[in-house]
Amino acid sequence: MHIKTIIITGGASGIGRAVATRLAGTGGHRLLLADRNEAGLAAVAAELGDSLPVATVAGDLSAPDFPAEV
Repeated sequence: MHIKTIIITGGASGIGRAVATRLAGTGGHRLLLADRNEAGLAAVAAELGDSLPVATVAGDLSAPDFPAEV
């Protein structure tokens, strides 16, 4: 079985958090959440961590070097 990684920007709150929560219920993949809010990312990862693998990366996607980190 091939496990897909789904990248969600703005994953610490709002629509991004809602999408991550929704996907957590479907299983069969892992999530990479990106957001400027490091504390918010940690909270979402802790909330979802039991249901599927979740990785986080904190930073600003508009910064020239940050997309390469993701």
